[in-house]
Order: sequence, then C-alpha cells, then structure tokens
Amino acid sequence: MPSIDRFEPQTTVHPWITEVLVAHTAEYIGKVLYYRPGQLPALQYHEHKDETFYLVSGECWVDYDAGDGKLSRLRMLPGQAYHVPPGAVHRVEAITDCVMFEASNPVFDDRVRVEDRYE
Repeated sequence: MPSIDRFEPQTTVHPWITEVLVAHTAEYIGKVLYYRPGQLPALQYHEHKDETFYLVSGECWVDYDAGDGKLSRLRMLPGQAYHVPPGAVHRVEAITDCVMFEASNPVFDDRVRVEDRYE
C-alpha cells in the first residue's frame, strides 16, 4: 500500500521572480511564483515544458505570439489561468506584486530566449 512522502520545498530567487518548488514527481511539478513589478523578464518559449499557470493575487501582463510572429498582450487578473504548450512564445510581467501557481510536466532548464525577434 502506498504512503505519503514529505516534500521539502525549494526556493530559487531571480531578479524578477521568486520560485518555490512545492511538488516534484516523475509526472508533474508545482511551483508558487512571486513576481515583482518593475522587472521585464525575457520573452521565451520551452522546447519540452508544458505548463499551466493560475494567478492567485495581483495583476500582470501576459505577452504572447499567437502564431503570426507578432506580440499580443493581455491583462491577467486573479482567478484566470492559461495553458502554455511547448513552443509557445510568452512572457509574464507583473503590474503589481503577484502570486501565481504553475503546474507542468517535470522539465527544468528548458528556456529559449527569443527577445531579439520581436524588438
């Protein structure tokens, strides 16, 4: 019979975000993300990572390429969620302090920066 295992959260701090890894299994990972306003993260995509993020609190911009080679921008509010499949160009920029939850397949170090294509 399976049992439960304690998981020790792991925190990583970047200039624009603090990530707290709260789940890591062979099938999925879960993170709590703390975004700070005033920082512009790189526009990026992932080759293998398939993620969904849910905004718990705050407001942010989500920049993305809808497949036409141009950036679109939407305002994300608490309670909204977006799925970001592999290859989808995107960026999250905090308008206010934000708390976001992210669930994805267990892929790390899969960020490809593409900023120069859109400037």
